Amino acid sequence: MALKVSTMLPLGTPLPHFELPDVRTRQVVSPELFVGKDALLVMFICRHCPYVVHVQEELAKLGRDYQGKNVGMVAISSNDVKGYPQDSPPRLKEMAEELALAFPYCYDESQEVAKAFTAACTPDFFLFNKERKLVYRGQLDDSRPGNGKPVTGRDLRTALDAVLDGKPVSGVQKPSAGCNIKWKAGNEPGNW
Repeated sequence: MALKVSTMLPLGTPLPHFELPDVRTRQVVSPELFVGKDALLVMFICRHCPYVVHVQEELAKLGRDYQGKNVGMVAISSNDVKGYPQDSPPRLKEMAEELALAFPYCYDESQEVAKAFTAACTPDFFLFNKERKLVYRGQLDDSRPGNGKPVTGRDLRTALDAVLDGKPVSGVQKPSAGCNIKWKAGNEPGNW
């Protein structure tokens, strides 16, 4: 497992536009789906990554816990399925159904959305406020596979709660860490 950390996109960055199919419904998901929400959480995850597997139950719980609140959530997988067929849309659909995810799970075949967010790893989290400006990017919590720390979602939940309470999110944010996004040949960050 090679550890990769998030790029820490500058706070205040506007929400990049995206239009991606949900792996369960095949309906197109875009920011317009979340108009009127006080917050929008965009998560880059996948099926095979041990770092995502380690936190996937907490991600599902996060979706359930915030479902009745004014938060939009969307998960996106951008991995190259030629090299990682377990991250193909049918397998992502299985994952979404097994975990009963309460948010859309989209597939970014072109990887253009991952590039627009400068997503680097799975998991990678981006939280935008009502004005669709980035207020949090970083880790779910301090837990990693094998470090013995419990998976609580503390860092991300604290940021979400601050946005919902109309309070500023702390600028002290730790990068997310996980497996690198599996880029298609020639699509790696150095080629952008």
